Amino acid sequence: MKTEEQYTLSVLTEDRAGLLNNITLIFSRRKINLSSLNVSGTEVPGISRFTIVAECSREKADKVCAQIRKLVDVAGAFVYEDHEIYFQEIALYKIPTSAVLNGQNLENLVRNNGARILCVEAQHTIIEKTGHKEETHALYQLLEPFGLLEFVRSGRVAVSKSLRRTEAYIKELEESSSNALSIKNY
Repeated sequence: MKTEEQYTLSVLTEDRAGLLNNITLIFSRRKINLSSLNVSGTEVPGISRFTIVAECSREKADKVCAQIRKLVDVAGAFVYEDHEIYFQEIALYKIPTSAVLNGQNLENLVRNNGARILCVEAQHTIIEKTGHKEETHALYQLLEPFGLLEFVRSGRVAVSKSLRRTEAYIKELEESSSNALSIKNY
């Protein structure tokens, strides 16, 4: 039996409505659960990047990536293992302001965990932490005793360690007669 690991897919697309549904449908058909999904603009106007984290076999990740590449508005899709990318998530924590004002050494805890106080309101204080999932979860556990009111963590954002430039890739793709370009060239 093939072992499941975590893979990050980076998908470059044109900014078009309906693509999210088309991409996630490919995962649904193969019964692959997404643990993280982020969509954002890139340095190339009109091009978006989907950063998708899924747990599956490498074979499934490659097959999904090949299917995604076949979608009309997809410029490129790549599969990465964690050692091939730089990645982060952002987490926000809402705690009662009374926990901050009661001298409970919260400020040192926040600082010592590489987080920062984003804002202090009369009823609540927002703390921000950027890091890997394990780091943001560790701070979550430390903040629970302070009466954590809310917690949210973003999807993963990632860039590859390769020297590939998105703009150069898109330009070469536009000039080629097929979309068979490979990340190996970048």
